[in-house]
Amino acid sequence: MNKVLLLIENGFEDTEAMYPYYRMQEAGLEVHVVGPSKGTFHGKYGYPLRADMTPADCDLEEVAAVIIPGGHAPDRMRTRPDMVRLVREAVERGIVVGAICHGPLLLIEAGVLRGRCATCYSGIRSDLADAGALYEDSKVVVDRNIVTSRIPSDLPAFAGTLVAMVQKKTTQPEKVGG
Repeated sequence: MNKVLLLIENGFEDTEAMYPYYRMQEAGLEVHVVGPSKGTFHGKYGYPLRADMTPADCDLEEVAAVIIPGGHAPDRMRTRPDMVRLVREAVERGIVVGAICHGPLLLIEAGVLRGRCATCYSGIRSDLADAGALYEDSKVVVDRNIVTSRIPSDLPAFAGTLVAMVQKKTTQPEKVGG
């Protein structure tokens, strides 16, 4: 269970996708790029990322984390029922789910933030509150298995927290017996 899913759509914030992508690989995790379809998607600044999977290809039993970068992509992804379902199911299963900047828009659409502490880009703060989340202006906010961050300068804290949570989860011995 060392797989990480990086969710993308056109208009993703380049640094918010690439930084975690390489940071997860550096930590020895297997990163798969998931889009609404297989193929190449482009970031806000033109960086291409190739989706090698769609939500239908994902087996959450094998996944340690799901990452949602910001930019315009989350607004597009939240109109895709299969992307929303993937995020909802990941949260419900206790999989680590990270969202930065506008990424929480997908968490909002999945209906998983009510009563949880979270942060985001200031421009969607009211969306977060309207969804029932408790906004906190911090570099990184962790509420159970959901990790949120605000902006690209928060990426070291965001990615570091994700790596630590995944490593803790994947190295804990399984409970045996009652």
